[in-house]
Amino acid sequence: MTQEQQTPAPATGFDPSAPAPDATSVARLRALLREPGCRTMPCCFDGLSARLVEQAGFPLTFMSGFAVSAVRAGLPDTGLLSVTEMLDQGRAIVDAVSIPVIGDGDTGHGNAVNVHRTVAQFARAGFAGIMIEDQVAPKRCGHTGVKEVVDRAEAERRIRAAVAARDQAADLVIIARTDARSALEAGLGPERALNEALDRLRAFADLGADVLFLEAPRDEAEMARCCREVPGVHMANMLEDGITPLLPVPKLAELGYRLAAYPLTLLGCAVHAMEVALAQLAVGQTPKYRVSFERLREIVGFDAYDALLASFEGEGPGAKGASAAARKSRGRSLS
Repeated sequence: MTQEQQTPAPATGFDPSAPAPDATSVARLRALLREPGCRTMPCCFDGLSARLVEQAGFPLTFMSGFAVSAVRAGLPDTGLLSVTEMLDQGRAIVDAVSIPVIGDGDTGHGNAVNVHRTVAQFARAGFAGIMIEDQVAPKRCGHTGVKEVVDRAEAERRIRAAVAARDQAADLVIIARTDARSALEAGLGPERALNEALDRLRAFADLGADVLFLEAPRDEAEMARCCREVPGVHMANMLEDGITPLLPVPKLAELGYRLAAYPLTLLGCAVHAMEVALAQLAVGQTPKYRVSFERLREIVGFDAYDALLASFEGEGPGAKGASAAARKSRGRSLS
């Protein structure tokens, strides 16, 4: 089956008929995770970037916490954004696309009860999955010198709470992440730190986590060992210029990975393009490398908006059909 057959038709902008995110997005994500091979997963940060991911034919995306911190507030990924801000950004992303979206739940924003509520809130926002990690709050990007993780018992409590929320109707795919490889290296050494990280992933899997994520393995050997020694579905983090080596997706599949996340690829390329454009404007030049105004209108959906607006004007059949559809929609919303 080709990717085009597996992926819903991409959104082309404003689309009032697009289905609301619901359990079907979770089901699609679970189906993708059952398929063989490794999926490329570009990470997004707002509705526009998510829509571009979908239009490019990718069947899923991930809301990057680093990228959201940067785009929404111009801040580093050091736990400065609240869960309310992340949910607000996430709703805009989920509403813009029909593909499954995984959200970054960070540490769960508190103790086990906070984790439980965070998972439930992400589910209500329309996410298909959520990632929960074991860093001490406030957390930070896993490739910028992580120093502390909670003890294993507390890490397990977080995942136990996330799984309980899932099983009590939230129904999200739970991605369990550990940063123990980086955080514990100074005290334990690289080998023992990796052993502890793998032990944590085994415990997370036993607790019912759907996907396992070892953050910042140092080389291909560590990546291979993770998949070989810890049964389950694994995600790799392909951060350009990060700690983990960048491997081709076929190689990741060979090692046993099912998802390859690219957390900052789109943001890094977008920032570069903006810096180039600003430099050209500063010397009186009009930037040449840009999409056309027509393409921008297409992406955000001007034609669909105008067509819908026209359907409500006048007394023709189109207007009557639109009115009938609106009445049916109101009836559903009140039922």
